[in-house]
Amino acid sequence: MSEESTLREEICRVGASLYARGYVHATAGNISVRLDDGFLISPTDACLGTLDPARLARLDAQGQQTGGDRASKTLALHRHIYAADAAARCVIHTHSTHLVALTLQGVWSNDDIVPPITPYYVMKVGHVPLIPYRRPGDAAVGELVAQRIAAARSAGAPIRAVMLDRLGPNVWHESPAAASAVLEELEETARLWLLGGRSATPLTPAQIDELRQAFGARW
Repeated sequence: MSEESTLREEICRVGASLYARGYVHATAGNISVRLDDGFLISPTDACLGTLDPARLARLDAQGQQTGGDRASKTLALHRHIYAADAAARCVIHTHSTHLVALTLQGVWSNDDIVPPITPYYVMKVGHVPLIPYRRPGDAAVGELVAQRIAAARSAGAPIRAVMLDRLGPNVWHESPAAASAVLEELEETARLWLLGGRSATPLTPAQIDELRQAFGARW
């Protein structure tokens, strides 16, 4: 099986897993991967629970579609993320319930939507800034996200996720499985913070520094 065929199967496997566990619903959300010569992305208005590997949208390096069903309208945002972070090989966007609920109630801060309340959040996710509301598909969002990625890198704490106000998270990593793990940890942390009445005490600076030293946490 070719690398592209393997990635097609992996996109569909991750999509079905996220759908089965309630991280996405109906036709919300999308998944893409970067290939050596272009991109694969879930089609527009497709249910992530029932993706067909053969029908994923295939695009060249310039973003022109060359195969599959019509690409998701969020392709431009995904391409901005890939351009801003050379290590990103997969981007996942969902409308995860607790994360969207968090933006409706009010995030912890615009630079960190939830506080560092668990070690695994610090280790596996890191800082997650809030991106101001724009309508779905608005081209301006990609530039806002790229600016956040650049600013975080300059500050010495690279990010691998952002939260779109009222819409949901975008996470990225080296593979669909790795990006999915970041998404799951992020959603679980939001759920824990909301269940605790948004009053949990964050880890101390010393505790976070210990995670940096022991595990290379990017915080």
